Amino acid sequence: MEKFLKKTNENTFISKNLSGFVTPAGEVFLTDPYKLLIKRGVDLAISLFLLVFVLSWLFPLLAVLIKISSPGPILFKQNRHGKGNKIFLCYKFRTMRLNPDADVKQASKHDSRITKIGRFLRRSSLDELPQVINVLKGEMSLIGPRPHAVPMNYAFSKEIDNYMFRHVVKPGITGLAQSKGYRGEIRHFFDIYGRVKLDHFYIKKWCLALDLKIIVWTIHTLFFKNKKAY
Repeated sequence: MEKFLKKTNENTFISKNLSGFVTPAGEVFLTDPYKLLIKRGVDLAISLFLLVFVLSWLFPLLAVLIKISSPGPILFKQNRHGKGNKIFLCYKFRTMRLNPDADVKQASKHDSRITKIGRFLRRSSLDELPQVINVLKGEMSLIGPRPHAVPMNYAFSKEIDNYMFRHVVKPGITGLAQSKGYRGEIRHFFDIYGRVKLDHFYIKKWCLALDLKIIVWTIHTLFFKNKKAY
């Protein structure tokens, strides 16, 4: 897939070349106001807890380690597609040395760009914690389809029919696909196709119980099935 990941004008990324937002039958899911209110309430409650009791002390500690590991900012900010195909800045702890290919070249297993602390952050998924800020801002949810870099979405949407249906909902810090082991580098068509199938299933079948299950499954994956996290 990486051969398609080329830098281009942002206007191209949001052009009509991208797939649609609904199923071929015209169905739209997860739009019930009551369900969305419940989901937003859970997002806010858990995110505020993480911000106060985890990030308040972990952020300064990791910030120092990141700064020691290599020069550059503490946070990595990247344009990604959110709900309704709207572009937003997604936050992560910086795990790589500064390089010009961060937006178009995926991290590989022995990627020399990744710092020592960065490798630990990626394997533990602690690099994703700053996305709690995105959740509080209303740009992301705790659970939902993982957002990809804009150039990657542009490439994937040409390969998979109705790929952008995954953007009828807010993207998540984790999702059903990630909880089932779909993590790391996308090297083959079915690496992304399997994720999209699970993303679509999640949107169609969403309920609070499913979100809670995904949280449990994600924790299990982090400890026992994280070989693809690099």
